[in-house]
Amino acid sequence: MLSSRMQDAFNSQINAELYSSYLYLSMSSYFADRNLPGFANWMRIQAQEELLHAMKFFDFVMERKGRAILKNIETPPAEWKGPQDIFEAAYKHEQHVTALINNLVGLAMDEKDYASNAFLQWFVNEQVEEEAAADHIVEQLRLIDQSKGGLFMLDRELGQRVFTAPATNSEGT
Repeated sequence: MLSSRMQDAFNSQINAELYSSYLYLSMSSYFADRNLPGFANWMRIQAQEELLHAMKFFDFVMERKGRAILKNIETPPAEWKGPQDIFEAAYKHEQHVTALINNLVGLAMDEKDYASNAFLQWFVNEQVEEEAAADHIVEQLRLIDQSKGGLFMLDRELGQRVFTAPATNSEGT
């Protein structure tokens, strides 16, 4: 059973993951509006992943006899300066989510909640990948600078991304 502190923290994380999904959908819309379908695709898939993360937390709360209490989701930004600005914002956002996950791990350790700590390790590893992916694209955008040809090629590359739900073990993590 989850402590009330862990339940509250997981409920806050559910909200943060849903916000992440909203943020990436907003970014996808921005790219689609600017006729960059590959960038839009990459962000849409990122939104799907974040929704999946929210559901993993939701399911875990329920499995631990807790109650998921959904809160209002903040409205994400809708405008950016351009692709590099968006991916820098995405990278910064992933760093923020990493800090949230690390705080949850700390709380689980303080509470001696070993099940929650074990569950959270998947997210610790996932955040390494999330940060690296966003940072890699930021660096590519810096390299191509204002090159329209480079932007076109990166757009085509990002359009190849497909959503793949992660494998789960018997505990759903």
